Amino acid sequence: MPAVFGRWFSHSLLPLTVLLAGIGTLGIEMVMPRLLSPFFGTSQPIWAVVIGVTLLYLALGAWLGGRLADRWPDQRLLYQLISWAGLSCGLIPIMARPILSTAQQAMLQFSAASFLGALAAVILLFAVPVVLMAMVTPFALRLTLPETAQGLAATGRTAGNLSALSTIGSIAGTFLTVLVLIPAIGTERTLYLFALFLLLLGMVGLRDWRYSLLVILVLLLAYTTLNHPTPIKSVDCYRCTLLAEAESAYNYIQVVQQDIDPQRADDDRMYLFLNEGQAIHSLYRPIAQQTADPLDTLTGGGPWDYFSVAPYVYPQRQPQEITSLAMLGAAVGTTPRQFLAIYGDQTRIDAVEIDPRIIELGYQFLRWRPATHVIPTIAFMRRMAVPG
Repeated sequence: MPAVFGRWFSHSLLPLTVLLAGIGTLGIEMVMPRLLSPFFGTSQPIWAVVIGVTLLYLALGAWLGGRLADRWPDQRLLYQLISWAGLSCGLIPIMARPILSTAQQAMLQFSAASFLGALAAVILLFAVPVVLMAMVTPFALRLTLPETAQGLAATGRTAGNLSALSTIGSIAGTFLTVLVLIPAIGTERTLYLFALFLLLLGMVGLRDWRYSLLVILVLLLAYTTLNHPTPIKSVDCYRCTLLAEAESAYNYIQVVQQDIDPQRADDDRMYLFLNEGQAIHSLYRPIAQQTADPLDTLTGGGPWDYFSVAPYVYPQRQPQEITSLAMLGAAVGTTPRQFLAIYGDQTRIDAVEIDPRIIELGYQFLRWRPATHVIPTIAFMRRMAVPG
């Protein structure tokens, strides 16, 4: 009776394993661009590299999985592969840190070879878990076919069912990672969570306590990494101090303070950087809060200043006629702040910022206090008041 139950359990677990493996595979893949974005950005070439190499890993895993399953059609081997995928996933955060630091230094030194080498090294870190997880579906198909009553006559249906389960799992893993896990717990914790998830799945299939040692190892790695936190990325600007960093559903965010002149503490600048940090998205001059001079809100010729003169593209327009502004992509309010200071507090401003986390950091560090309403994923700011 125990042997019969064991065979039933093992056979019933295979479809669930394929589904859960799909979650793990795409979950790990979706972490890759978020791990890269603070250093390499989120441009189309980076996404092309991520998607291209992932498809290459999936193809390689499917090919190897089919060959391995034909040679050793052993269910224990399948769950061993999943366990080793979990362990390799748990090694990514600790191995990626020095590589990503090299990428940042290469960018500062304009070293293209080192920069591309670091990109290749980080992408290769994901090769082992993704290839191993891509082996699951062909392996499960090889194990399932002899157990079906119709045998080879059911090959197409069985292959289609397992492929559908894997795809459904991949869809779930994609949205779970991007919309829930990374915004809630961050990139490194998400990787450790997937590592433990795969290890536990492997242990359930193997029913071997010795594999709990791998779980303990990943927990120790997570404890070492997460309990000695360091910034994800250091600041890339001169005389700058990192005030805060965060990962939202959309961006890697940094708020930094720059000491422009050591002799004048009142002329510091505060910046908002996103992702690779090669562009300033918002700028705040604290001196404007003290002087209440509209000129002190200007940024010295930055793109934000142009919005203040944009209304005059219409001929014969007078300053008193400018009473409203609509803006998409307000970040932490550099342009609305200037507009209110120049055209008066009675000016109506309707601005939209899609990332609520950006607004939260602006409120906390850049003294930006709009009336904020979060409507699903869009932070809508209306009738902004001068920061107090």
